[in-house]
Amino acid sequence: MAPGNEPADWARYDVAARRLTLTVHVQPGARQSAIAGRHGDALKIRIAAPASDNRANDALIAFIAECLALPRSAVTIRQGSTSRRKVVAIAPVDDGAALRLLSGAG
Repeated sequence: MAPGNEPADWARYDVAARRLTLTVHVQPGARQSAIAGRHGDALKIRIAAPASDNRANDALIAFIAECLALPRSAVTIRQGSTSRRKVVAIAPVDDGAALRLLSGAG
């Protein structure tokens, strides 16, 4: 595999289930929501919402859904709802949307 084309270790795509699973490190309270690169083996996402009253989780779901042009109902937090490190599942997602995310944020 050519350098720079390695598969992302923070994302897994199940073709049969049409499910994209992301490991993310969330930084709440940022000036604006944005993908900030990598944080170890996770994708770092800055969220412009405080970490209180579940607002950062709601903003994370909305941000990911907006980035992939999917409804919010397609994005769920599977693990880590009270920590910065989370596992997010996105389903259903088509192959094209998964490839756009994996190639654009690697």
